[in-house]
Amino acid sequence: MTDAFTWLRESPLLMLVLTIGAYQLGCVLRDRTGGHPLAQPVLVAIVCMSAVVVVLDIDYADYRADTELIAFWLGPATVALAIPLHRQAARLRGLVVPMLVGVTVGAVVSVTTAALVVRLAGGDDLLARTVAPKATTTPVAIGLAESLEAIAPLAAVLAILAGVLGAVAGPAVLTLLRIRDPRVRGLALGSVSHGIGTGRLLHDDETQGAFSGLGMGLTALATSALMPLLALVLFQ
Repeated sequence: MTDAFTWLRESPLLMLVLTIGAYQLGCVLRDRTGGHPLAQPVLVAIVCMSAVVVVLDIDYADYRADTELIAFWLGPATVALAIPLHRQAARLRGLVVPMLVGVTVGAVVSVTTAALVVRLAGGDDLLARTVAPKATTTPVAIGLAESLEAIAPLAAVLAILAGVLGAVAGPAVLTLLRIRDPRVRGLALGSVSHGIGTGRLLHDDETQGAFSGLGMGLTALATSALMPLLALVLFQ
């Protein structure tokens, strides 16, 4: 029995299967609760797999290696977000200029406020540089953190946290602010909670999901382009 458990624990398939299973559990909970904000598949999977990693005392590097297949398919999945956007292309009419201006201003505000909040809370320059790219996708946040000589792993965690919080609370906040246009809702949520928020909106509404994917991509592009200039002003 002990040998079997050791083999199962060390098998690369175990973490892969458990991760996929945890995500599917989240999908089931979301559907059975009528789309409850806390029943987000990614959040459920994070909670479940964090418990598994701790209980089984698995090194994160080993877990990451065992689930590399999932990370690989995130690339094609992100590219595939262009499909629902293509179906909604006609709805871009009259929105292109406001969208580009809004995303650019939003990227500047996101980076600036993140740095200022850290400074006001007593954090140092290193933490401010780490928090700055939180609104971009995780790979972009890691790349920007490395270019800023910040803490890349922490930047990745903060980006994921921003995505989860946006997916959980974002739609309710937008409704509270009386933002009804599905295009605007999608752009807003995609710009702050990237892939995780986009995943939720694709399930809720195709138009919102399509524009969320667009907002995610444009925000990552705008933040990457503006970060060198913002770094000269904010991080000395």
